[in-house]
Amino acid sequence: MDRGDLERLRKRIAEMIVRSAFPEEPFHSVNTLEWVLRLRPDADDALQIAALGHDIERACEDRRVSAKGYETFEQFKEAHALSSAQVMTEIMEDFGLDQAFTDDVARLVAHHESGGNEREEILKNADTLSFFQVCLPLYFDRHGPERTRKRMVWGFRKLPKPLRSEVTGMEYMDGELEALVREAISE
Repeated sequence: MDRGDLERLRKRIAEMIVRSAFPEEPFHSVNTLEWVLRLRPDADDALQIAALGHDIERACEDRRVSAKGYETFEQFKEAHALSSAQVMTEIMEDFGLDQAFTDDVARLVAHHESGGNEREEILKNADTLSFFQVCLPLYFDRHGPERTRKRMVWGFRKLPKPLRSEVTGMEYMDGELEALVREAISE
């Protein structure tokens, strides 16, 4: 893969994500990549691009998936991941990128909520850790304590036990959120 193509792709992803209705998304995108590189310092280009673009559908008002209409949170998250994978595929096809690379990134993004193989698990775990590190305070402000607690429990349980200590070590400035986190992760 040509380095110039990768840089243009990274820039295009960033330009799109900054338009997200969720102000934390640009930071979450970059932070997810940082977590990927912490979990796998030799992460390949496809995994890095997938980390940056895993939630890209949230930046596309006409493609954004809403939790309404899904029976379970898992069904909503699967639809979100598939929508993001489709958006990423379209972007990469517009760039004329190698089909194998495009398919690899799309597969990673499509599984970023559920995991699967080793690379999909790395992306899932990086995304979850970034949720706790970057997204959680704004999620709490938008959704309140009950929904946030459910979301935290769901996310915390997705993490393998060795990575849960990363979350237990995080601190939050908002006292109510800090107490809620401690309660939710102790369940």
